[in-house]
Amino acid sequence: MCFDVSGFRQALTMAFTIDEINRNSNLLPNVTLGYRLYDNCLQLGIGFRAALSLASGQEEQVILHKTCVGTPPVLGIVGDSSSTRSIAISTVLGLYRVPMKFPSFFRTIPSDVHAMIQILKHFGWTWAGLLISDNDYGFHAASSFQSDLGPSGGGCLAYTEILPWGDNPAEFRRIVDVMKKSTARVVIVFILLSWQCEFIYLVKCNVQVVRQNVTGLQWIASEAWTSATVLQTPHLMPYLGGTLGIAIRRGEMPGLRDFLLQIRPDLHHNSYGNNFWEYAFQCKFAPPPAGWVEAGGALCTGQEDLESVETEFLDVSNLRPEYNVYKAVYALAYALDNMLQCEPGRGPFSGHSCGNLQRLEPWQLVYYLDKVNFTTSFGDQMSFDENGDVLPIYDIMNWQWLPDGRTETKSSGTLNPKRSLLTFQTIIWPMHYYSSSVCSESCPPGTRMARKKGEPECCFDCIPCSEGKITNKTGGCPEDFWSSPQRDHCVPKKTEFLSYSESLGICLAATSLLGTFICAVVLGIFIYHRQTPIVRANNSELSFQLLLSLKLCFLCSLLFIGRPRLWTCQLRHAAFGISFVLCVSCILVKTMVVLAVFKASKPGGEASLKWFGAMQQRGTVFVLTCIQAAICTAWIISSSPAPHKNTQYHNDKIVYECVVGSTVGFAVLLGYIGLLAILSFLLAFLARNLPDSFNEAKLITFSMLIFCAVWVAFVPAYISSPGKYADAVEAFAILASSFGLLVALFGPKCYIILLRPERNTKKAIMGRGIES
Repeated sequence: MCFDVSGFRQALTMAFTIDEINRNSNLLPNVTLGYRLYDNCLQLGIGFRAALSLASGQEEQVILHKTCVGTPPVLGIVGDSSSTRSIAISTVLGLYRVPMKFPSFFRTIPSDVHAMIQILKHFGWTWAGLLISDNDYGFHAASSFQSDLGPSGGGCLAYTEILPWGDNPAEFRRIVDVMKKSTARVVIVFILLSWQCEFIYLVKCNVQVVRQNVTGLQWIASEAWTSATVLQTPHLMPYLGGTLGIAIRRGEMPGLRDFLLQIRPDLHHNSYGNNFWEYAFQCKFAPPPAGWVEAGGALCTGQEDLESVETEFLDVSNLRPEYNVYKAVYALAYALDNMLQCEPGRGPFSGHSCGNLQRLEPWQLVYYLDKVNFTTSFGDQMSFDENGDVLPIYDIMNWQWLPDGRTETKSSGTLNPKRSLLTFQTIIWPMHYYSSSVCSESCPPGTRMARKKGEPECCFDCIPCSEGKITNKTGGCPEDFWSSPQRDHCVPKKTEFLSYSESLGICLAATSLLGTFICAVVLGIFIYHRQTPIVRANNSELSFQLLLSLKLCFLCSLLFIGRPRLWTCQLRHAAFGISFVLCVSCILVKTMVVLAVFKASKPGGEASLKWFGAMQQRGTVFVLTCIQAAICTAWIISSSPAPHKNTQYHNDKIVYECVVGSTVGFAVLLGYIGLLAILSFLLAFLARNLPDSFNEAKLITFSMLIFCAVWVAFVPAYISSPGKYADAVEAFAILASSFGLLVALFGPKCYIILLRPERNTKKAIMGRGIES
């Protein structure tokens, strides 16, 4: 005789829970809950009719007590633990907003998919096969696995097979052949086993597993298969031993066993209770079937002692579906209790109204059920998420084949997402060793994954990483790093700038200091011979200013060497621009003085000299220099030059350079210097044929020609030079133009002072000039 003991115990658990709630003075005081139990006989149609009759109020008439008003409300339906039947029924009940299907469907038994995916991730199994039953339960599992185990989940399905109903050996052979040939060593099974009489199609699959000798597979079983003791037999354990299964949360309900012991057929006038009694005591109620007594069968009296018989009915140590019925009933009770505590005028419904027992609608209870939060007597916190599901807490079970030949399903772990907990104790693996299940092994350091065409994302080849890439989650190195030669880790990029430690930097720095030293020597010579005619004849004060400005020009080239900093980037161009304007201004004023003196030597030209006295010369140099200072200040304030890490020139190098900030500001700075230089060149060119006593104009013409040639060549060279070489070009232009001015203007004079002193006389200067 087949009898669903678990189903009967679940129904009685509901009766026990409601009785417990009605005796609780703190929960729903002055309210008595009722219930009606229906046996769906594992048939969807029967369960469907029962649910519709409850929702529509068309079941047999109920005589109301005088204290009750209106139709007795059906506030909620505690459905079957089977997904297929519950989902089908809830599809229609959702139209009535009866608390069952989301947004009125709430589940106290969580989805198995989440738990299985957590197990796969825990052990690093990314390549698995999936077997599902041919019903809503299996199809929902397949859909969930495809989405949750996809690219974001880090795993792939090697195959998905549907186990057929009925007798089809060829199809079972084909499915097992797929499993045998696949490289996936993990097989996930989602099968709905309603009760112990429905194992035929699963057994047939396992027969093919045995016949084809498919061993070494790691089976992961859904909750229904985990409890299938018919599969845990010695002849199947060589193939199914080591299976990891999940079991819904076990709970304890104090007082349930005592409640079950009170069950008597005469107290429950229904065929279901009588069937249980006959199943438990192997007897028949009168009138018995024909020939029952003659065959030695016993008659049931209804007074038999349940404690005297061996039955799983009284085993309350491993209650799983029953515990979820317990939680479901309490969830409805707490939701109703919260609703009845609503204060009039502050309710959540239209016009801030509250629900009441006299005119209660099921959808009103849904509002409170969605927000219910309580703790069971077993210590579990109970609440629903946005999808109407509870927190998925599972026990991880392991099918173990003991040395004495016995089989045992042992709890070997716990899954509790709220505590981020997935723990495992002792596990017996298939063939007694742990095996990985991946389509492709992890790529070694220095290589990356390249997906195989037409294959799932878990199947890939390993190819060497390209430059700048390494083997890690992102594939690339941070901005300031580059891949090592082995492509297995990142190393800091080489840095490049015009350094004092390299030959180019050393040469430029040495040249700068040499120029500064020569200027200092020339200045010393001029100061020492300041009373000689050759020094006095050509405006000695402006000569001293010119030498000082040339020293600044030589020294400012040092700012272009070394790692760029904010202050060096700002100072280098300001110092360069102001120093050269000071220098060229002195030359321009000297040229203008030469022309003024020549003009004054002609009749009626004496008045022109009053405009070129010592104060006017100093003032002109000062004003021209201040204009450049103003240009530099405006440039720095508006768009300052700044250091920049350039990674565009070289992939494996960082080039430190100064960006000019405002190109317009840089162009105006250079343009102003060029304007003064061209003006000095033109004036000096006009004065080149003056008498010998004023022949410094020829030297100025030649020096300005050198100066302009250097800076005209500088512009294209600067633009085409990358990184540190742009700094080198600018420093070289500064040094070349400074040396040009120093040699052209002071070289001939120093030659006469030091080597031809006989020409350093007034007569010689007035007679032949300094160039002879």
